[in-house]
Amino acid sequence: MITVALTGSIGMGKSTTASLFAAEGIPVFDADAAVADMYAPGGEAVTPLSMAFPDIVADGCVNRDKLSAHLKRQPDDFARLEAIVHPLVAARRAAFLEQARADGAWCVLFDIPLLFETGMEAHVDVVVVVSAPADIQRTRVLARDGMHAEKLDMILSRQTPDAHKRDRADFVIDTSKGVDDARHQVRAILDALRKRRQNPGP
Repeated sequence: MITVALTGSIGMGKSTTASLFAAEGIPVFDADAAVADMYAPGGEAVTPLSMAFPDIVADGCVNRDKLSAHLKRQPDDFARLEAIVHPLVAARRAAFLEQARADGAWCVLFDIPLLFETGMEAHVDVVVVVSAPADIQRTRVLARDGMHAEKLDMILSRQTPDAHKRDRADFVIDTSKGVDDARHQVRAILDALRKRRQNPGP
């Protein structure tokens, strides 16, 4: 089974691209969705985070606006947050991979926003980076509800620069030309991976 990691900076079209892989029958593990579920009432991250950061939990769940405000005031707490959340995500990812193997999947995709930042690229076979010109990226992100330039800059400061990601990728998907064009790129990548699987190198 080929393991593929999909990553890209905010606003590059990563979630849409992941859905294109899913539409081609590839099982997708969405790290952001896993975190959102763990932050919800009853989620496994709520109790440990309430102990570490009491001000960010309300009504039995992690309030992401309060979490963002807390990290803006105390950016050093990113490391404490990651030390709690990353192992929980890893456990979910392992369970997903086990199920995919049991189902006989030939390929799986991990949608991991902080792939290079967490060193996860060393644990997959193929890295796909989603990219777009910086002006398109900013326009997309600033159009989101609750987003502003200062918040975007803070997020980007925590992410590996786009150029560095592209340099370290096995494949790059340019999302600047729309969904149909991205779909063609996804299919071309999957065709290449099928051929690689059929004709493995030495």
